[in-house]
Amino acid sequence: MHVQGFHHLAIQVRHLERTSAFYKEVLGLTELTRHHRDDGSLRSIWLGLPDGGFLALEDCEGEPRGDAFRHPDPGLHLVALRIRAGDRPVIEQALAARQVEIVHRTRWTIYVRDPEGNRIGLSHHPFDPVG
Repeated sequence: MHVQGFHHLAIQVRHLERTSAFYKEVLGLTELTRHHRDDGSLRSIWLGLPDGGFLALEDCEGEPRGDAFRHPDPGLHLVALRIRAGDRPVIEQALAARQVEIVHRTRWTIYVRDPEGNRIGLSHHPFDPVG
C-alpha cells in the first residue's frame, strides 16, 4: 500500500450554514461544493484547503460536544491548519475582532473552537514564532 497524501477530513455538525460561515469568513476557506439529499435538504458542504485537500462539513442531528479542550478520551483531538509564523499577530487580532475566543496558546499554535465546539489549531510548527 502507498498512501499519497491527505485527501479530506469530515466533521459532523448540527448547523451546516453557521459552521460553514465560520470556516469561510473567519479562517478564509473557500466553498467547493454542496451536496443534497434526495429530498433536496442540505447534507454536506465541502471547503477547500490551500494544499489541495478539503474539509467536509456533514449534517447530523446530535448535540455538539461541550467537553474540555483537553480530555483523556481517545479519538480525534483537533483539526490543525497551517499558518505562517509571521502572520500570527494579525491572525490573533482578526480572531479578537470577530470575538473568537483563543482557548489555548503554545509556542507554535493558536487554539480556537468552531461554532459547534470542534477544536481548531492554527499552527506554524515547527517554525519558530515571530518575536
